[in-house]
Amino acid sequence: MSPSSPAPSYAAVLRTPYASRTFGAALLGRLSYGMVSLSLMLAVRAATGSYSVAGTVMALFGATSVFLSPARAGLIDRYGPRRALPPMAGLYALLLAALAYATWRPGGSPFLIGALATAAGACTPPLGPVMRMLWSELVADRELLQRAYSLDGVAEELLFVSGPLLVGVVIAAAPASAGVALSAALVLTGTLALVTSPAVRGARTGRPAGTGKNARGGPVAGRRLLGVAALRQAVLVTGTVGLCLGALDLLVVAFTEQRHQGAAVSWVLAALSAGSAVGGLAYGAVSWRTPNRVRLPLLGAGLGAAVAVAGLSPRVYVLVVVAAVAGLFVAPALTTAYLIADESVEAAARTRAGAWVNSAVNAGASAGTAVVGLLVDRLSPALCFALAGAPALLCAAVVARGALARASVGAGGAVSRS
Repeated sequence: MSPSSPAPSYAAVLRTPYASRTFGAALLGRLSYGMVSLSLMLAVRAATGSYSVAGTVMALFGATSVFLSPARAGLIDRYGPRRALPPMAGLYALLLAALAYATWRPGGSPFLIGALATAAGACTPPLGPVMRMLWSELVADRELLQRAYSLDGVAEELLFVSGPLLVGVVIAAAPASAGVALSAALVLTGTLALVTSPAVRGARTGRPAGTGKNARGGPVAGRRLLGVAALRQAVLVTGTVGLCLGALDLLVVAFTEQRHQGAAVSWVLAALSAGSAVGGLAYGAVSWRTPNRVRLPLLGAGLGAAVAVAGLSPRVYVLVVVAAVAGLFVAPALTTAYLIADESVEAAARTRAGAWVNSAVNAGASAGTAVVGLLVDRLSPALCFALAGAPALLCAAVVARGALARASVGAGGAVSRS
């Protein structure tokens, strides 16, 4: 940290004009994402009586949501959140309401439910990327922006922990479809509150798309954002972070069931989330001098190493500790990736740049779950843990080599952290 002045605090982030109101509205809408997956899966299972149908519907919903995320973010960059978000959120909420109606009672048509879920996924409003774009507008100081992104990441982590708990409360008194309906209400209310914030009215958005810049400052077409070396590397590293997390979810189940302690899976995953929250807050509080592009692969390598080592745990309680250590790298890695996305493009492409990082994490998680699902019955859990961590380690090594070379050229070979 700088010895001359104290680092900006998280309280300073929230004291930024309009920040608390804007952030609160975004979190309200994003709580929907913490609820909708579990609610929809339970509702489809109850309506069709089939786990395979529920799995297929969730795959369709997730695929269109993830892979069309950059396209939806492009609409935000082109037209601005005030014009693009309300119709997107309105259509998404309407489709969720239709899904709630179609799954309210047993006997729902799998084809209709699948079609509605596919369409809903395609319309998912990118509230996370929009909020991160707004942070970069609200906060000019780079150290304060790091704290804003860390706070945002930790809050999002907590939403995905509290969302399923809220679903549990809802289904205790109503059908699972009520959770889908509540998700629709949350995303619509949160989005409308967000777009009425003065921060959104003053955001530098609505410019023509395709005016990003590459790592050396030259113009680059918006549709070729992945041609920006820094952004491409951030997407690759966060893709492997997602792969680790997706694989870990399934491997923890296999590990605990192998030891006849299936109920302990919740403790392991809670430790992962708690570690991520602690790591994110601690990371954001440090004033780093090492460039983001140097730190990101190191964080990815830390996560990969922790996941690989987790399979060697002799007892479940040891796995809980290792999962907490792995979590320490998750929020910092995502925070750093979003900072790289923000600084590597111009304002007119920030939402899309952030969406690419977000999509990489989600796509990596889906791929990790799918691949480990094919391997876990054929290989030992310890070997599966090692294979799950290997891509993060390999990717980090490749990315770190180029990042360290650039940092050495730009700073006379000195790499240090205050």
